[in-house]
Amino acid sequence: MMPDFNGMGRILIVIGLVVAGVGLIMVLAGKIPFLGKLPGDFHFRGTNFSFYFPLTTSILISVILTLVLWFINRK
Repeated sequence: MMPDFNGMGRILIVIGLVVAGVGLIMVLAGKIPFLGKLPGDFHFRGTNFSFYFPLTTSILISVILTLVLWFINRK
């Protein structure tokens, strides 16, 4: 008897799609003018340091990934 690898196969497909999506975002991130410059993305500049925290961009990416994974996991 062979073990059932159906569940593991789906997990690997989802992981592959997520990795491909992250790669696509990294390639296209410089070409999307508003990404990283949304209202709510904090950028503080001091005399000797600079701090950048993309809060709104992180929330937007999280919502998009949540919806994509929810659609994939739907039965």
